[in-house]
Amino acid sequence: MILLPVFIFIFGLIIGSFLNVVILRLNTGRSPAKGRSKCARCNAPLSWYELIPVVSFLGLKGKCKTCNNHISFQYPLVELATAISFTIIYTATLSHYGLTAMTAVVFAFSAVVAALLIIIFVYDIRHTIIPDTIVYLFIILSLLSILWNACTVSGFSAGAAIFNGVFVALPFFLLWALSKGAFMGFGDVKLALGIGWLLGITGGFSALLFSFWIGGIVGLFMLGLSRKYHMRSEIPFAPFLILGTFIVGVWGVTIFSLLQLWQ
Repeated sequence: MILLPVFIFIFGLIIGSFLNVVILRLNTGRSPAKGRSKCARCNAPLSWYELIPVVSFLGLKGKCKTCNNHISFQYPLVELATAISFTIIYTATLSHYGLTAMTAVVFAFSAVVAALLIIIFVYDIRHTIIPDTIVYLFIILSLLSILWNACTVSGFSAGAAIFNGVFVALPFFLLWALSKGAFMGFGDVKLALGIGWLLGITGGFSALLFSFWIGGIVGLFMLGLSRKYHMRSEIPFAPFLILGTFIVGVWGVTIFSLLQLWQ
Protein backbone atom coordinates (compact mmCIF):
# COMPACT_ATOMS: atom_id res chain seq x y z
CA MET A 1 0.00 0.00 0.00
CA ILE A 2 2.80 2.41 0.87
CA LEU A 3 4.66 1.63 -2.35
CA LEU A 4 1.68 2.53 -4.54
CA PRO A 5 1.74 6.30 -3.79
CA VAL A 6 5.53 6.25 -4.32
CA PHE A 7 5.04 4.56 -7.69
CA ILE A 8 2.32 7.07 -8.59
CA PHE A 9 4.64 9.95 -7.64
CA ILE A 10 7.48 8.62 -9.82
CA PHE A 11 5.02 7.98 -12.63
CA GLY A 12 3.84 11.60 -12.28
CA LEU A 13 7.43 12.86 -12.56
CA ILE A 14 7.87 10.96 -15.83
CA ILE A 15 4.57 12.22 -17.24
CA GLY A 16 5.47 15.74 -16.11
CA SER A 17 8.69 15.51 -18.11
CA PHE A 18 6.65 14.57 -21.18
CA LEU A 19 4.21 17.44 -20.51
CA ASN A 20 7.16 19.85 -20.67
CA VAL A 21 7.93 18.56 -24.16
CA VAL A 22 4.29 18.98 -25.19
CA ILE A 23 4.19 22.55 -23.84
CA LEU A 24 7.37 23.55 -25.65
CA ARG A 25 6.50 21.91 -29.00
CA LEU A 26 2.78 22.70 -29.08
CA ASN A 27 1.85 24.76 -32.16
CA THR A 28 5.43 24.67 -33.44
CA GLY A 29 4.93 21.90 -35.99
CA ARG A 30 7.18 19.54 -34.02
CA SER A 31 5.75 16.29 -32.70
CA PRO A 32 6.20 15.78 -28.93
CA ALA A 33 6.68 12.07 -29.57
CA LYS A 34 9.46 12.39 -32.17
CA GLY A 35 12.92 13.88 -32.13
CA ARG A 36 15.46 14.13 -29.32
CA SER A 37 15.15 16.79 -26.67
CA LYS A 38 17.61 19.66 -27.06
CA CYS A 39 18.82 22.60 -25.06
CA ALA A 40 16.56 25.59 -25.72
CA ARG A 41 19.60 27.90 -25.88
CA CYS A 42 22.43 26.08 -27.71
CA ASN A 43 20.32 23.38 -29.40
CA ALA A 44 22.65 20.62 -28.20
CA PRO A 45 21.00 17.17 -27.97
CA LEU A 46 20.44 16.06 -24.36
CA SER A 47 21.83 12.79 -23.05
CA TRP A 48 19.67 10.36 -21.06
CA TYR A 49 21.22 11.45 -17.75
CA GLU A 50 20.19 15.04 -18.52
CA LEU A 51 16.55 13.99 -18.85
CA ILE A 52 15.90 12.39 -15.45
CA PRO A 53 12.99 14.36 -13.96
CA VAL A 54 14.05 16.83 -11.23
CA VAL A 55 17.24 14.84 -10.48
CA SER A 56 19.02 16.05 -13.64
CA PHE A 57 18.07 19.66 -12.94
CA LEU A 58 19.52 19.41 -9.42
CA GLY A 59 22.58 17.46 -10.56
CA LEU A 60 23.37 20.00 -13.28
CA LYS A 61 22.67 22.86 -10.83
CA GLY A 62 20.06 24.26 -13.20
CA LYS A 63 22.53 24.78 -16.06
CA CYS A 64 23.04 23.20 -19.49
CA LYS A 65 26.08 20.90 -19.56
CA THR A 66 27.10 22.17 -23.01
CA CYS A 67 26.54 25.95 -22.97
CA ASN A 68 26.28 26.53 -19.19
CA ASN A 69 23.15 28.66 -19.65
CA HIS A 70 20.46 28.49 -17.00
CA ILE A 71 17.70 25.91 -17.47
CA SER A 72 14.16 27.20 -16.94
CA PHE A 73 12.59 26.35 -13.57
CA GLN A 74 9.53 25.35 -15.59
CA TYR A 75 10.98 21.87 -16.08
CA PRO A 76 11.26 20.71 -12.46
CA LEU A 77 8.17 22.67 -11.40
CA VAL A 78 5.94 21.00 -14.00
CA GLU A 79 7.40 17.60 -13.13
CA LEU A 80 6.81 18.11 -9.41
CA ALA A 81 3.35 19.62 -9.95
CA THR A 82 2.32 16.62 -12.04
CA ALA A 83 3.74 14.14 -9.54
CA ILE A 84 2.08 15.85 -6.57
CA SER A 85 -1.24 16.21 -8.42
CA PHE A 86 -1.26 12.54 -9.42
CA THR A 87 -0.44 11.47 -5.86
CA ILE A 88 -3.18 13.64 -4.35
CA ILE A 89 -5.71 12.45 -6.94
CA TYR A 90 -4.78 8.81 -6.31
CA THR A 91 -5.03 9.21 -2.53
CA ALA A 92 -8.42 10.93 -2.79
CA THR A 93 -9.71 8.28 -5.22
CA LEU A 94 -8.42 5.43 -3.06
CA SER A 95 -10.08 6.84 0.06
CA HIS A 96 -13.41 7.05 -1.81
CA TYR A 97 -13.48 3.76 -3.73
CA GLY A 98 -10.97 1.61 -1.88
CA LEU A 99 -8.50 -0.66 -3.64
CA THR A 100 -10.84 -1.64 -6.48
CA ALA A 101 -10.97 -1.58 -10.27
CA MET A 102 -13.07 1.58 -10.05
CA THR A 103 -10.15 3.35 -8.39
CA ALA A 104 -7.94 2.54 -11.38
CA VAL A 105 -10.57 3.78 -13.86
CA VAL A 106 -11.32 7.01 -12.01
CA PHE A 107 -7.63 7.70 -11.35
CA ALA A 108 -6.70 7.14 -15.02
CA PHE A 109 -9.44 9.51 -16.17
CA SER A 110 -8.61 12.14 -13.54
CA ALA A 111 -4.88 11.93 -14.29
CA VAL A 112 -5.45 12.60 -17.99
CA VAL A 113 -7.68 15.57 -17.12
CA ALA A 114 -5.05 16.88 -14.69
CA ALA A 115 -2.33 16.53 -17.35
CA LEU A 116 -4.38 18.54 -19.86
CA LEU A 117 -5.06 21.25 -17.29
CA ILE A 118 -1.36 21.46 -16.36
CA ILE A 119 -0.51 21.99 -20.04
CA ILE A 120 -3.12 24.76 -20.30
CA PHE A 121 -1.89 26.29 -17.02
CA VAL A 122 1.72 26.61 -18.15
CA TYR A 123 1.02 27.39 -21.82
CA ASP A 124 -1.29 30.26 -20.86
CA ILE A 125 1.38 31.71 -18.58
CA ARG A 126 4.01 31.46 -21.34
CA HIS A 127 1.90 32.71 -24.25
CA THR A 128 -1.27 34.24 -22.69
CA ILE A 129 -3.39 32.00 -24.89
CA ILE A 130 -5.15 28.67 -24.33
CA PRO A 131 -4.27 26.08 -27.00
CA ASP A 132 -7.40 24.90 -28.83
CA THR A 133 -6.23 21.31 -29.21
CA ILE A 134 -5.81 20.81 -25.47
CA VAL A 135 -8.92 22.67 -24.34
CA TYR A 136 -11.06 20.74 -26.85
CA LEU A 137 -9.67 17.47 -25.51
CA PHE A 138 -10.58 18.66 -22.02
CA ILE A 139 -14.12 19.51 -23.16
CA ILE A 140 -14.52 16.07 -24.76
CA LEU A 141 -13.41 14.34 -21.55
CA SER A 142 -15.83 16.50 -19.55
CA LEU A 143 -18.65 15.40 -21.87
CA LEU A 144 -17.58 11.78 -21.44
CA SER A 145 -17.81 12.23 -17.66
CA ILE A 146 -21.45 13.32 -18.13
CA LEU A 147 -22.16 10.21 -20.21
CA TRP A 148 -20.44 8.05 -17.58
CA ASN A 149 -22.57 9.54 -14.80
CA ALA A 150 -25.71 9.11 -16.91
CA CYS A 151 -24.93 5.39 -17.23
CA THR A 152 -23.80 4.75 -13.65
CA VAL A 153 -25.65 7.23 -11.40
CA SER A 154 -29.34 6.67 -10.78
CA GLY A 155 -31.49 9.69 -11.61
CA PHE A 156 -28.65 11.61 -13.26
CA SER A 157 -29.85 13.76 -16.18
CA ALA A 158 -27.33 14.21 -18.98
CA GLY A 159 -29.44 16.97 -20.56
CA ALA A 160 -29.54 18.99 -17.33
CA ALA A 161 -25.79 18.50 -16.83
CA ILE A 162 -25.04 19.78 -20.34
CA PHE A 163 -27.28 22.81 -19.79
CA ASN A 164 -25.68 23.50 -16.39
CA GLY A 165 -22.22 23.49 -17.97
CA VAL A 166 -23.32 26.07 -20.53
CA PHE A 167 -24.82 28.13 -17.70
CA VAL A 168 -21.50 28.06 -15.80
CA ALA A 169 -19.66 29.35 -18.89
CA LEU A 170 -22.26 32.07 -19.57
CA PRO A 171 -20.66 34.79 -17.34
CA PHE A 172 -17.36 34.32 -19.15
CA PHE A 173 -19.06 34.44 -22.53
CA LEU A 174 -20.78 37.72 -21.58
CA LEU A 175 -17.48 39.21 -20.36
CA TRP A 176 -15.83 38.18 -23.61
CA ALA A 177 -18.68 39.45 -25.81
CA LEU A 178 -19.28 42.77 -24.03
CA SER A 179 -15.59 43.64 -23.81
CA LYS A 180 -14.84 42.29 -27.31
CA GLY A 181 -12.12 40.13 -25.83
CA ALA A 182 -10.50 42.86 -23.73
CA PHE A 183 -11.50 41.46 -20.31
CA MET A 184 -11.65 37.76 -21.14
CA GLY A 185 -10.38 35.59 -23.99
CA PHE A 186 -12.64 33.12 -25.74
CA GLY A 187 -10.30 30.35 -24.63
CA ASP A 188 -11.37 31.07 -21.05
CA VAL A 189 -15.01 30.65 -22.16
CA LYS A 190 -14.23 27.20 -23.59
CA LEU A 191 -12.28 26.25 -20.48
CA ALA A 192 -15.17 27.35 -18.24
CA LEU A 193 -17.56 25.26 -20.33
CA GLY A 194 -15.44 22.16 -19.78
CA ILE A 195 -15.20 22.93 -16.06
CA GLY A 196 -18.98 23.28 -15.83
CA TRP A 197 -19.49 19.93 -17.55
CA LEU A 198 -16.85 18.27 -15.39
CA LEU A 199 -17.88 19.61 -11.98
CA GLY A 200 -21.59 20.37 -12.42
CA ILE A 201 -23.32 23.63 -11.63
CA THR A 202 -22.46 23.85 -7.92
CA GLY A 203 -18.87 22.72 -8.35
CA GLY A 204 -18.45 24.75 -11.52
CA PHE A 205 -19.61 28.03 -10.01
CA SER A 206 -17.57 27.32 -6.87
CA ALA A 207 -14.45 26.82 -9.03
CA LEU A 208 -15.17 30.09 -10.86
CA LEU A 209 -15.63 31.97 -7.60
CA PHE A 210 -12.43 30.55 -6.14
CA SER A 211 -10.60 31.50 -9.34
CA PHE A 212 -11.75 35.11 -9.03
CA TRP A 213 -10.67 35.21 -5.38
CA ILE A 214 -7.23 33.79 -6.18
CA GLY A 215 -6.93 35.96 -9.28
CA GLY A 216 -7.83 39.08 -7.31
CA ILE A 217 -5.15 38.41 -4.69
CA VAL A 218 -2.48 37.59 -7.28
CA GLY A 219 -3.58 40.53 -9.43
CA LEU A 220 -3.08 43.01 -6.61
CA PHE A 221 0.33 41.52 -5.88
CA MET A 222 1.34 41.64 -9.56
CA LEU A 223 0.07 45.20 -9.86
CA GLY A 224 2.42 46.24 -7.09
CA LEU A 225 5.32 44.47 -8.76
CA SER A 226 4.51 45.93 -12.18
CA ARG A 227 4.67 49.45 -10.79
CA LYS A 228 7.97 48.78 -9.08
CA TYR A 229 9.69 46.68 -11.75
CA HIS A 230 7.73 47.76 -14.84
CA MET A 231 6.43 44.24 -15.44
CA ARG A 232 3.65 43.47 -17.90
CA SER A 233 0.16 44.09 -16.51
CA GLU A 234 -1.58 41.37 -18.55
CA ILE A 235 -2.32 38.35 -16.35
CA PRO A 236 -3.62 35.09 -17.89
CA PHE A 237 -6.75 33.84 -16.13
CA ALA A 238 -6.70 30.14 -17.04
CA PRO A 239 -4.25 29.25 -14.21
CA PHE A 240 -6.71 30.63 -11.65
CA LEU A 241 -9.59 28.69 -13.22
CA ILE A 242 -7.50 25.53 -13.03
CA LEU A 243 -6.55 26.12 -9.38
CA GLY A 244 -10.24 26.60 -8.57
CA THR A 245 -11.07 23.40 -10.44
CA PHE A 246 -8.43 21.49 -8.48
CA ILE A 247 -9.79 22.78 -5.15
CA VAL A 248 -13.31 21.64 -5.99
CA GLY A 249 -12.59 18.51 -8.00
CA VAL A 250 -9.96 16.94 -5.73
CA TRP A 251 -10.79 18.19 -2.25
CA GLY A 252 -14.52 18.65 -2.77
CA VAL A 253 -14.53 22.18 -1.38
CA THR A 254 -17.51 24.23 -2.56
CA ILE A 255 -19.15 27.48 -1.54
CA PHE A 256 -21.75 25.54 0.44
CA SER A 257 -19.11 23.59 2.38
CA LEU A 258 -17.38 26.86 3.26
CA LEU A 259 -20.68 28.39 4.42
CA GLN A 260 -21.26 25.41 6.70
CA LEU A 261 -18.06 26.26 8.55
CA TRP A 262 -19.72 29.48 9.72
CA GLN A 263 -22.79 27.76 11.06
